[in-house]
Amino acid sequence: MSIIISILITALVIALALYLVQKLPIDSTMKQMAQIVVIVVGIVLLLSYLDLF
Repeated sequence: MSIIISILITALVIALALYLVQKLPIDSTMKQMAQIVVIVVGIVLLLSYLDLF
């Protein structure tokens, strides 16, 4: 049960981070790079919670 909760919390944090990146007053290239970083970090965290990485 705790794995499900940690996955949900991680997904919420990723969604919040992606939303905040969209609100940053920077050019679109930097926003896209920041989004890629957030998504990659999120995938790595989710894989580590599932003991696949």
